[in-house]
Formats: sequence, structure tokens, C-alpha cells
Amino acid sequence: MSSDKGPLASSNSSVADGILPTPDPSIITWDGPSDPDNPLNFSPQKKWAISGVCIFTSLTVSFSSSEPSTAFLQFKQEFALNDTTARSVITLYLVGFVFGPTLWGPGSEHWGRRPTTIVAMLLFTLFQLGEGLGKNATTVLVCRFLSGVCGSAPFTVAIGTLIDIWAAMERGLPLCLFSASVFLGPVLGPIVGGFISTYTTWRWTYWLIMILGGISTALALLFQPETFPLVLLSKRLAQRRKENPERVKGLRAELDLHHGVGDFAKRVLYRPFQMLLLEPILLLVTIYMSLVYGLLYALFEAVPVIFIETRGFNLWQAGLTFIGVGVGTTLGALLTLVTMAHYPALVPRWKGYPPPEQRLFGSMIGGPLLVIGSFWLGWTGHYASVHWILPTIALGIIGASICLTFNSFLSYLTDTYLMYAASATAANVIIRSIVGATFPLFTTQMFHNLGINWAASLIGFIGILLTPIPFLFYKYGAAIRRRSRFSPCIDLKIAEQLAHESETA
Repeated sequence: MSSDKGPLASSNSSVADGILPTPDPSIITWDGPSDPDNPLNFSPQKKWAISGVCIFTSLTVSFSSSEPSTAFLQFKQEFALNDTTARSVITLYLVGFVFGPTLWGPGSEHWGRRPTTIVAMLLFTLFQLGEGLGKNATTVLVCRFLSGVCGSAPFTVAIGTLIDIWAAMERGLPLCLFSASVFLGPVLGPIVGGFISTYTTWRWTYWLIMILGGISTALALLFQPETFPLVLLSKRLAQRRKENPERVKGLRAELDLHHGVGDFAKRVLYRPFQMLLLEPILLLVTIYMSLVYGLLYALFEAVPVIFIETRGFNLWQAGLTFIGVGVGTTLGALLTLVTMAHYPALVPRWKGYPPPEQRLFGSMIGGPLLVIGSFWLGWTGHYASVHWILPTIALGIIGASICLTFNSFLSYLTDTYLMYAASATAANVIIRSIVGATFPLFTTQMFHNLGINWAASLIGFIGILLTPIPFLFYKYGAAIRRRSRFSPCIDLKIAEQLAHESETA
């Protein structure tokens, strides 16, 4: 017979007995490990339908971040803008990514993943009207910022949704596909946008985004149920109180215990930045990922210099060179799966919590690839006499590097901080969005002043400085985590338990 009381099982993986603290028995939990309402027990078909919605919404908003970049000249000429103001269509959208996570992340934990996603994507779609119909630059740019605020929701909510429905040893492929969508979107943007800008007007770049946003909203309405365990359990308790108040007398929902104003302020405004200052792992990973993220958006300004100014390509032809980044990103996603092939075998031995450092192999490959790709791009892109395919291959190497690095580090942060992963991810998203927003503002000037060769080489030299980071964490990460205030270090406790069992055997 099912019970309303009992230990609160982990929503993400099996609990290592004796390792995690015993939960409060007065908190409502699932009716056993096979409870059909637990999102971890959804059918594979339902899980993949939900995952498909998450991936498509992410692809839509990331596509929106770069597609208008190819309409830069048309937008600039119509409203008589200077270069910096015209490029703000990219910058302001990414600035919206800075503020959005503080709204949508906590919102999804209070009201649920489903309503948060639907509201955010509906608003995102509506703001495209202001961008497409805007009669002045101010209207377009303000709506662009607001659509960025709303468009950040999939990056914070969708990844939580995937963690809700997939167990640790199962989520490798869905998370990999989700991460690939984050990068394929910006890559597809210039390809499609170049075609639109060449044959129609800049306004159609926003009409296409509105269509995709509408499809995303409809898919969320139809195929994305609520998945956040605390919201589901809170609703279950409310329903049972109506049906039989005596049966659940004294029982509480964990969701109702941590959503006061003080808890909200601590979770949203204080903890992410506290962790960023106190956690060396989070700080260095954020610096590394911010550079990689900034480089991705810098490419939207560097490609016109390399292929349009130096080689005489038109907008559409230059946009097609981003196919190289897309191919590289796809290969990077596939290689990520290879680097994680050993992980499922570790799960039983480590009782569901293998060392987070086992997630770092992708970044160990991605770091050197970033250096190689940057130097390759600079010294083949600089000379018009060098065939265009060579710098395009370099773009592919950079794309693979970006995908490998992001997949690896995002998984590493999640496994390192577990219940504090949302705060760690929020800090990471905010900082990398700031960097991503600023890179396009100076990239063109940097490539003009330093030359393509030395501008790209500068990125390569910075990459050399950052490449040792995952190797250092692989060797010293456990020791660093042991001194952390926010990392539960469950794997270290399991290791001690296993060592004790071995000695007494």
C-alpha cells in the first residue's frame, strides 16, 4: 500500500544509503520508486516528446540571437545608425540573457516548468511584432532586449526539465542534444538570415523568428506537462487534503517551506554571486565558458571581415561558411557521447554519484581544439590567396571545441554542486551572457586594427592559458571540492565507505 510519508527520494538518481542525510518524514514524497506520477517514471516516448520540446525551444531562441546579424547594413541604413547602435540588435538580446535567468529559474521552481515555459515563449513571440513592425530603432532595440529576457527561459528551465525526467545514467544523450541546439541555433542564424537579407528585407528576419516562437509555444502547450517534483508533490498534497484531510494531517510539501521573500532573495540575488566568489571551480569554469561563448558571437563579426571584406563574398555566401561551424558542432556533440561512454558503468559502483571529474574529458579535448582552430582561422583567413575552404575548416574545429567544452563543463558543474547547481548555473549564464554581449562590439575593430592573423592568434594565446584548467580539476578537483561550502561531495563519502568495507571484508 502506498504511503504519504517516508524519505524524500532524490528526484535525479538513486540515493546512496547512509550517505545523504535522512529526510524529514513529515514531508510528502512519492508513493515508492515506481510511482507513475514521478517524472522519472514517464514512458520513454513521453520523455522524448518532452525533450524534443525543450530542444526545439532552445534552438528557436538561440537561432534568434544571431539571425538578425546579417541584416546589420539594412537596419543601419534605414534608421541612419552608427555601427555600434546597429550592432546592438545582437548585444541587447544577449543582455536580456543576463536578467532573464533571475526571473525564469526561480519562477519554474515556484509555479512549475510548464507555465513558466509557456508564458516566456508566448511573450517572446509577441515581442517579435515590435521588432518586425518597429517604425524607429528604439522600438526595435527595446523589443529586442525584452525578447532576450524571455528567450533566456529555455536555457534555465529546459535543462531543469531534462534533469527532472531522465536519471543520471540516462540523460547523457538528451543533454548532449540540448547543448548542441544551443550552438546550432546561432550557427543556423547567419545561414538563413543571409538568404533573407539578400532576397527580402531585414524585417523578415523577425517574422521568421515569430513563426518559430509560435510553434514553440504551441508545442509546449501540447506536449510539455509539469515535471518539477516539488510542484507535483505540492499539488498532490493539496488534492489529498481535499479528499481526506485526516489522512494527511501534519504532512507538508517541501515547496511551501522555501518560497518566502527572504528565501527568494537569497536564492536569486545572493547565492549565485556568493558561490562565484567563494568557489574556485565555478569561477574558473565560468571564465573559460565565457571566453568560449564570447568567441561564438565574435564569429558573427569576424566572418564578414574574413570572407566579405577579404574575399569578396556576398552576405548569403558568407553566411554559408557557418555550415563549417555547424558541422563542427555536430561532430563535437557526437564526440561528447564517446567521451561519456564509460560513465554508465561507473554509476552502480558509485551508488549513483560517480566523481564529477569523470565529466571533464570533453573539455580536455575541446581546449586544445580551440587553440588549434583559432590559429588556423587567423593565418588562413588573413590571406585572400588562401582557398576559402581552409578558414571554413577552422570554423568547424572551433565549433567542435565549443560544443565539447560546454557539454563537459555544464555536466561538471551540475554534478559538483547538485542541489546548488541552479545557483551555479545562474551565475555562469549571467557572466557568460555579459561577455557574449560585449564581444561583438569590439570584434570588427580588433580584426581591423590587429589584422585577421593576430586578432585570431590573440584568442589562441588566451586559449593556451585556459587549456590546463580541466586537467588541473581532474587531478585536484576532489581536494578543492572537499573544502567547498556548496559541494556535497557525495562521491568522496562513498569512496570512504567503500574503503571501509574493503578493509573490514
